[in-house]
Amino acid sequence: MNTITIAPLATPGNMTEAAKSAICTAGKLFLQTALHPSAQWIIKSGAPFATMDDLYEQCCDFDQLNDAIAQRLISAGDAVYAPPGRGLGAEQLLAIRKAAEAVGTRLISLPSCGYAEAAMASIPDFPLNAQKSVLCPSNGLPTVIDPYLALLIEELDTPIRASEVKLALGEYYPDDYPLWFCFMERSGLYTAARIPLYELDRQEQYFAATCCILPAAEPGTLPRSGMEDLMRVMRRLRAPGGCPWDAEQTHSTLRTSLIEEAYEVLDAIDRDDMDALCEELGDLLLQVVFHAVIEEERSVFNFRDVASGIVNKLVYRHPHVFGAVNVQNSDEVLFNWEQLKKEEKHFSSVTETMYAVPAVFPALMRSAKIQKKAAHAGFDWPCAQDAMHKIAEEANELAEAITDGNPAWIDEECGDLLFATVNVIRLLKRDPEAMLRQATDKFVERFARMEALIQKERGNMENMSLEQMDEYWDRVKSMKN
Repeated sequence: MNTITIAPLATPGNMTEAAKSAICTAGKLFLQTALHPSAQWIIKSGAPFATMDDLYEQCCDFDQLNDAIAQRLISAGDAVYAPPGRGLGAEQLLAIRKAAEAVGTRLISLPSCGYAEAAMASIPDFPLNAQKSVLCPSNGLPTVIDPYLALLIEELDTPIRASEVKLALGEYYPDDYPLWFCFMERSGLYTAARIPLYELDRQEQYFAATCCILPAAEPGTLPRSGMEDLMRVMRRLRAPGGCPWDAEQTHSTLRTSLIEEAYEVLDAIDRDDMDALCEELGDLLLQVVFHAVIEEERSVFNFRDVASGIVNKLVYRHPHVFGAVNVQNSDEVLFNWEQLKKEEKHFSSVTETMYAVPAVFPALMRSAKIQKKAAHAGFDWPCAQDAMHKIAEEANELAEAITDGNPAWIDEECGDLLFATVNVIRLLKRDPEAMLRQATDKFVERFARMEALIQKERGNMENMSLEQMDEYWDRVKSMKN
């Protein structure tokens, strides 16, 4: 059985022993290209080889190129193929593997240290055993980077690529963050230059072997932070020697803070204050992390479990996005959401879905949500106009209860009147909490104008009758805002 061995090239002193031995003992050696600096040591050795450079010139696209390279290797029998860098791209490797399987040729792909590790070895006093992450921007940069690991970025082959990398790194590092810009000399050896991040796209030596290496950042030194930074801070605050107050908190003691922070987020939204919203969202996120870290300490769950739960839920409840379900509008989306939620939580009745609405919700919000559960089962008024008479009916019953003077009956009818009003507001597709808040704000604003008018004309509100104040109220109400 013939064998094709893929032995990636690096610099002579930083290749794996397996790759170097395969190249040196090859009966038939093919270089991906002889134009790359990493191939210079083979050229200087005088060892016979062939290249794929002519195929790069002849082929019209990468599919044709990959097939041509695969056929050349297969026809050679036993052969060693030496591409520069970390190894072959996925598409070329797949083409060679398919061609090899078709004729029964064995394919061996040897490991490589890649450009980045060879470049790292050229940096004096760099901790070679440091935890690190190796990225190749030609494959796309990840959405999340851990700046607390040493970061090795390969294949800065153009100024444009370097600029893209600089912008991505700017989300994590300051502009003057020190890094090593590493480029391969014609000898195949690396030279490393210390530069600030903002100069990454202002160099001259951009080739496939060019790399940049960023040392791991120290906690608390970066201008921007991510979720893991917040988790680190929270763990430190609750650890021995941290903050006594934070260490004493429990789910119960944090309950009020969670509610307050949620309302402060809503206040920022209502005021359309985006700076405040950014800050308040951070305060609310802190509460989520606080609760997650408490359970992490008890080995019950951690933040990754929290994130996994909501990701799985979103994917499951959006089959029209992540599956094959078709929807026409948002009403169908909401209907499917409720049905999937019912299946997910194993509810067997509408009543169970009503009991699942938390009793700690604000009363208006809870009543609207429970009415929606009934509506999904078909128990609902056709429209808001039809539901209006229920308000008049409940108002008359409340009047009867007040006349009777029975406190329990009065309480019951007050609740029924509110519930009927919420029903109308819900059918109008309005939020009862927001409507009542607006009405309260309007009352306060008008009262303030009424009081100001009274103070201007009478001095104060003392000794005024309700009828007199009501006259001022009507005057203010009739004024243009």
